[in-house]
Amino acid sequence: MQSLFFSERPLHEALEKFISKSKLDSRDVAFARAIVMTVLRRLGEIDAVLGRFLRDPLPVRSGPAELILRMACAELVFMDIPAHATVSSVVALADSDSRARHFKGLINAVARKVAAEGKLIASELDAARLNMPSWAWQLLSSNYGEAQAREISNAHMREPPLDISVAGEANDWVGKLDAILLPTGSLRRKLGGRVEELAGYAEGAWWVQDAASALPARLLGNVRGQKVLDLCAAPGGKTVQLAAAGANVTAVDIDAARLSRVRDNLNRLRLSAELIAADVREWRPRALAEAVLLDAPCSATGTVRRHPEVLWRKDLSDVLSQAGLQADMLDASAAMVAPGGLLVYCVCSLAPDEGQEIVNAFLSRNSTFQRQPLTGDDMAGQAQFMTSEGDLRTLPSHWPEWGGLDGFYAARLRRTP
Repeated sequence: MQSLFFSERPLHEALEKFISKSKLDSRDVAFARAIVMTVLRRLGEIDAVLGRFLRDPLPVRSGPAELILRMACAELVFMDIPAHATVSSVVALADSDSRARHFKGLINAVARKVAAEGKLIASELDAARLNMPSWAWQLLSSNYGEAQAREISNAHMREPPLDISVAGEANDWVGKLDAILLPTGSLRRKLGGRVEELAGYAEGAWWVQDAASALPARLLGNVRGQKVLDLCAAPGGKTVQLAAAGANVTAVDIDAARLSRVRDNLNRLRLSAELIAADVREWRPRALAEAVLLDAPCSATGTVRRHPEVLWRKDLSDVLSQAGLQADMLDASAAMVAPGGLLVYCVCSLAPDEGQEIVNAFLSRNSTFQRQPLTGDDMAGQAQFMTSEGDLRTLPSHWPEWGGLDGFYAARLRRTP
């Protein structure tokens, strides 16, 4: 389990590798995933609880002992697993590792103390503050205020629901998928069961896409019959969304392996698009496009609900380091837009450094583009998603009554005729 926490790979990749090597059945795989997610969502609280019973940090020579204690705390305090089952399993896990074995007595003692006192200790902690690294807390509180930062952190602690985009009429699938229809047109259902086994998946009637991720493509308006470029397209949610809307889509991404997944999804959905593996900064289309969507690489701080490792794997330097790349990609994308055409720039980031600051700098150096502010119709009446400048800004704390959504920023720009 240690590799899940220290790997440089994204969590979903590390989990896939772990699952492929394990001999666990589907129920045990789901339980293992739940433990990992709980540890990452509650890491600050967990370490604070364990700190009450550990005088000093465990030494490096203890191997995965600290991770074993974190998992024990997650099970006992936040997952309501019976104490005897957790204590027995973590001691056995420690005994199976040559380094942690020497600390199994300590692990046993601390786990028992957590079982007895952990929930009371956790109830007295400032969970919203502890479960967010200091750099991220500073970024959010300075840009959105402390109250909003707390709401965002609280949203990160909750397991997100499953959001679905439908190729046809969404209302037709509300009952079939036991879902609700969100104001922006996405379907939402509680997690449960394998996605591949849900009604309509095999037939290609829908695809999984967070409700916030589905919004930037809407800003292009009616794209039926238009030539549309989807830049930095993988994993392909926006590509299939545009293709389903009737656009002639060319999807460009630097990662050929990820593009192959886009092709698989297009095939399942019985949709088509031209897929090109290339660097957006260097590639150019044969003809200028009426609409261009750039989903630029970013820190992905808006996706923490689904990827709780993001804030613990990154720091402020990761946010600031992307600015040059984002500016270059936006300049390159602008060169692909036909006169009078639209360019939408978006990032799944909560940092203004990667969003409006990139766009404002672009507009200050490029007089051939103007911001085209969003309207209530663009956002299905969701005024809270619109900034004072007329851009899109969703936060994980939005829609708390429905389970939140990812943090996204998007700006719509029009090239002058």
